[in-house]
Amino acid sequence: MSIPMIHANHVFGLEASVVNNVFYFDDQSIMYPAGSGCVRYNIDQKWQKLFPGSEKCQGMLALALSPNRRYLAISEKGERAMVAIYDIQHDQSKKKKLLSVNDLQAQEFVSIAFSPDSKYLIAQSGKPDWTLIYWLWKKQKIIGVMKTTTNANPVYQISFNPQDNTQICVVGDGVLKLLRYSDGNLKQTNFQKLELQNFLAHAWMPEDRIIVGTDMGKLYLFELAELHWEYTIMLDVRKSASVSQLPSLPPPQPKVTAITIYSKGFMCSAGPGVVYIFERGEEKDTFKKIRVVKIPQDPYSTDPTQAEQQEMSTLSLSPSEEALVVSTNKSQLYCITLSSAEISKGELAYFEFLSQSFHSNIITGLDICIRKPLVATSSVDRSVRLWNYETNALELYKEFQEEAYSVAIHPSGLYILVGFSDKLRLMNLLIDDIRTFKEFTVRSCRECSFSNGGHRFAVVNGNVIHIHSTTTFENLVNLKGHNGKIRAIIWNPDDSKLISCGMDGAVYEWNTLTGKRESECVLKSCSYTGLCITPDSKTIFAVGSDRTLKEITDSQIIREVSSNDVAYTCVVMSHSGRMLFIGTVNGSVRCMKIPLPVKPEWNEYQAHAGPITKNQMTLELKTRVEELKMENEYQLRLKDMNYSDKIKELTEKFIQEMESLKTKNQVLKTDKDKIEIKHKEDTVIILDKHAKDIEDLESINNQKLMLEYEKYQELQLKSQRMQEDYERQLTEMDESKSQALEELTEYYETKLQEKCTLIEQLQEESRQQIKEADETKKQIEEDADREIQDIKIKYERNLRDEKEANLRLKGETGIMRKKFTSLQKEIEDKQGEIEKLKSEHQKLHGVIRSLEKDIQGLKKEILERDETIQDKEKRIYDLKKKNQELEKFKFVLDYKIKELKRQIEPRENDIKEMKEQIQQFEIAAVDSDIQREFGRQRNHLEKSIATLQKKLLKDTEIHRADNVHIMQENVALIKEINDLRHELKVSRIKVHDLEVALGSIRKNKKPCAVEFKDNCSRSGAVSRLHFDHESERIIELQRQEIKQLREEIPGKEEAQSVGMLPVLSI
Repeated sequence: MSIPMIHANHVFGLEASVVNNVFYFDDQSIMYPAGSGCVRYNIDQKWQKLFPGSEKCQGMLALALSPNRRYLAISEKGERAMVAIYDIQHDQSKKKKLLSVNDLQAQEFVSIAFSPDSKYLIAQSGKPDWTLIYWLWKKQKIIGVMKTTTNANPVYQISFNPQDNTQICVVGDGVLKLLRYSDGNLKQTNFQKLELQNFLAHAWMPEDRIIVGTDMGKLYLFELAELHWEYTIMLDVRKSASVSQLPSLPPPQPKVTAITIYSKGFMCSAGPGVVYIFERGEEKDTFKKIRVVKIPQDPYSTDPTQAEQQEMSTLSLSPSEEALVVSTNKSQLYCITLSSAEISKGELAYFEFLSQSFHSNIITGLDICIRKPLVATSSVDRSVRLWNYETNALELYKEFQEEAYSVAIHPSGLYILVGFSDKLRLMNLLIDDIRTFKEFTVRSCRECSFSNGGHRFAVVNGNVIHIHSTTTFENLVNLKGHNGKIRAIIWNPDDSKLISCGMDGAVYEWNTLTGKRESECVLKSCSYTGLCITPDSKTIFAVGSDRTLKEITDSQIIREVSSNDVAYTCVVMSHSGRMLFIGTVNGSVRCMKIPLPVKPEWNEYQAHAGPITKNQMTLELKTRVEELKMENEYQLRLKDMNYSDKIKELTEKFIQEMESLKTKNQVLKTDKDKIEIKHKEDTVIILDKHAKDIEDLESINNQKLMLEYEKYQELQLKSQRMQEDYERQLTEMDESKSQALEELTEYYETKLQEKCTLIEQLQEESRQQIKEADETKKQIEEDADREIQDIKIKYERNLRDEKEANLRLKGETGIMRKKFTSLQKEIEDKQGEIEKLKSEHQKLHGVIRSLEKDIQGLKKEILERDETIQDKEKRIYDLKKKNQELEKFKFVLDYKIKELKRQIEPRENDIKEMKEQIQQFEIAAVDSDIQREFGRQRNHLEKSIATLQKKLLKDTEIHRADNVHIMQENVALIKEINDLRHELKVSRIKVHDLEVALGSIRKNKKPCAVEFKDNCSRSGAVSRLHFDHESERIIELQRQEIKQLREEIPGKEEAQSVGMLPVLSI
C-alpha cells in the first residue's frame, strides 16, 4: 500500500499579523493569507484555491501582488529572511524564485513591494539590520542596498511610485523618507521640516504626491517632499452599554493604519472600525470627507460593541472600484459595495462580512458530528462556532463572557457540550442561537467527548474523568487513576471502553459500565498529548513529548516511530483503520500507513504556521454521496419527463390560443371597419338634418316676427283710442272737481296753518341735528388727523432709526474688514509659531467645535428672529391697510353728511316757494285750474315732507351707530398699534443683542466666520432697505387713492342729488 497523501479542501480563517493581508486578484476574487499558505477566494462562486508555503517556513510576515497581477511575493520567517515569489496567473501555480541575502542577520522582511513594471522588488528587513534590499528579482540580483532606520524606530511600510521604478517611500515610527535609485545607489530626498511622528501607512497619488497617516489621526499630503495639505481625524466617542463587567478602557486613538487610493480621491482607516472616504476638493491639493463607513455591531456577542473596536489592517479596492474589502486585527474580512454607499451619500454606511466570521485567536477545541456534516470549534476568543464542511459555510456561532477550553458535539447535531473557565455547559443548537439548558460544576474542562451512540458523555476534571448520562444528566461513574492532567480521551466504536492519556505518562483503558481500569501502559519519561484506537479496539496509537509515535497492544509498546526531532501534538486514524494523520508543533500534518513500516515513511503537508492543537476525521461519505447521486439522477429524469409532457401540452394549448386570438383579431378588425363606415354615414345624415332644422327655424322665427309686428301696430292704435277716452274723462272730472275744490280750500287752509307750525318745529330740530353732526364730524376729523400725524411721525422716526442702524452696521463691517485684514497679516507673521503650538491646537479643537455649534445655534436664532420680524412687518402692513380703510370710512361719512345737506336745501327752497305761492293765492283770486294745481302740489309737498322726516330719523340713527362702531375700531387699532410698537421694540433689542453676541464671537473666530457675519449684516441691511422702500411705496399708493376718491365724490353727489329730488310739474 502506498503512503497516503492529503491536500487542503477549504480554509476557515485569516492571518491577521501579515502585512498587506488582503488584496483583489480580479473583480471576482481576492487573496489573503491563512495557515502557512495563501488563499485565492472567489467571492461570487465561493470556491478557494490554496498556495502552500515553504516546508521550513515559520510563518508569513508580508504579501505583495505585482501590478500585472501575475506574481505573488510572500515574506517568510525562518532561519533567515526569505521572499518566495509564485506565478499565480495559471491554474498550475508554481514557485518561481526564492530570494534571500546571505550576510543579513535579520530573520524576516517586514514589508515588500513590486515595481510598477513588475521587474523589480524591494524588501525591508527587520531588526537588527533594518536594511532595504532592491532586487532585479527574475535574475535574483541585488542592485541596491540601504540602511533605513535603527531598532528604536521600526519601519512599517515601503512602496514604489506607481509611475516611477526609481522612487521609493519608506514610513515608520519617526521615519518618513523618500528614496531615489540612480547610478546603482539609493539616495534620500529630504522632506520639508516636520515634527517626526509615528507614521503608520502611506499611499501614492497621481502627480508624484504621497498621502501619509499617523497614529494620532493626522493625514499629510506631500508633493516633491513639500507639505501641501493636512487633516486631523476626530473620533466620535460614544459610551457603549456593555454587558460585560470589564473595566472602562481609555478612548481609542484615531490611528490611520491603512490607506488606499481611487480615481476620485483616497480612503483611509480613521480609528477603530471606521473608514473615511475622501474626494478631491474644488481647490487644488485639498480633499473633503464625503462618506463614513463603519463596522456594525455583532448581535451574537455578549458585548456587541466589541466588533466596532477592531483596528483596520488593510484596505483593498477592486479594479473596477465597485467594492472595498478590509481586514482587521481580529482576523475578520469585511466588504461594502461602493455603489450602495453612493446612493446614501453623506449618510453613515456599514460593512458586511465578506464570507463569514472567523476565529480571532487560538482554537482550543474541535469535534466532528457523526450524522451531519458539521464541525464544532471553541477558541480563546470566547466564541463557539459551527461549520458545515460540505457547503464550507459558518452555520452558527456565538460569543460568551468566558473563554471556551473544549467542545464536543452530539452525534445527532442537536446538542453541544462546551467547557468554560467557570462551568461545563450543555447547550441546544437552535436555528439562530446556542442556548444553555444544563450546567455542570466542572471548572476549566480541557477535554470532553460524547459517546458514539450519544447516550453518554465523558468530561475531564483535572485528573478525574466523569461519565454522565445525556438523558438524565446523572453522573454514572468517575474514573480515577491518573496522577497528572489528562490531555486526551477517546471512546471505542461500541462505547464499551474509554481510553485516556495524560501528562503523567500513562495510557489507561477503562470499562465505561463498571468504571474499572482494564489495561494500562505507563512511561513516565513521556507526557502524552494525543491518542487514537483502531476499529477493532485492539491497538492504541499515542504521541507525546518524546517525539515518537507509539503503537500499544495489550498494555505493551510494540513499536515506536521517530519523528526526526519534531514534537507530535495529536493523532487521528481514518475510519477504515489504514491511515494515521499526525499533527506537529511546526504546523505540518504527517500521513502514515498502517501497519507502521520498519523504516519511518510519511508524506507531510504544511497546514499551519504554528502548533496543531486538535485534529479530527470526518466521516467517509462516498457511498452516501453515490446513493444521493443516483437518487438525484433518477429524480431529475422523472422531472425531465414530467416537464417535457407539460411543455408539449402547453405548446399545443398556446398554439390553439394564438390561432383563436388571430381569428378574433380578424373579426374585430372587420367589425371595426363596418362601425367606421356606419359612423361616417350617420355623421352625413346628422349634418343634413342639422342644416334642414336651421332653415326651418329661420323661416318659423321670421313668421313669428311678422305676427308680433302686426300685434304691436294694433296695440298702438288701441293706446291712442284709450288716451282720447281718458282725456275726455279728465275734462268731465275737472268740471266735477271744481265744485268740490271750493269746499276743500277752506278745509285745507286750516290744515296748512297747522302744517306750517309743524314745519317750523322740524326746521329747528334739523338745525340742531346739523349742528351736532358738524361737531361730531369735526371731532372725528381732528382725531383721525391727529392719529395719522402720530403714525406718520412714528414711522418716520422708525425709518430714521433703521437708517442710522444700517449706517452703524456698515461702519462696523468696515471696521471688521480692517480687523480681518490686520488679523490676516498677523496670521502670516505668526505661521512660524504655529508649529510650536500644535499640541495646544489639538486640545483647543474640541472648544472650537463647541463654539461652531454655538454659532450654528445663533445662526438658527437669527433666522428665526428674521422670520418673526418679517411677520411683524406683514402685520404692520395689514394695520396700514386697516388705517387706509378707516380713511375711506371717513370720506364716506363726509360724503353722506354733504349728501344730507344737499337733500335738505332743495326742500327748504321748495317750502319757501310754496309759501310765496300760498300768499299769492290768498291775495288774488285764481281760476279753477290754478286751484287744482295748487292742491296737487300741496299733496306732493306733504308726502315729500313726511318721507324726508322718516329718512332724516333713519340717517341720524345710522350715523350714530357708525360713529360708535368707528370709535370702537379706533380704540382697538390704537391698542393693537401699541402692542406692535412694544413687540417691535423687544425684537429690535433681541436683534441688537444677537448682533453684539455675533460680533464678540466673530472676533474669536476664523476669517470664514468674519465673512459669514459680513454677509449676514449685508443681507440684514438689504432687507431693511427693502422694508423702507416698501413702506414709502405703500404711503404713496394710499395718497394717490385718497386723491382719486376725493375727485370722484362731487360727481357722485351730483348724480345722487339729481336722482333723489322730486320732479315738479306745473
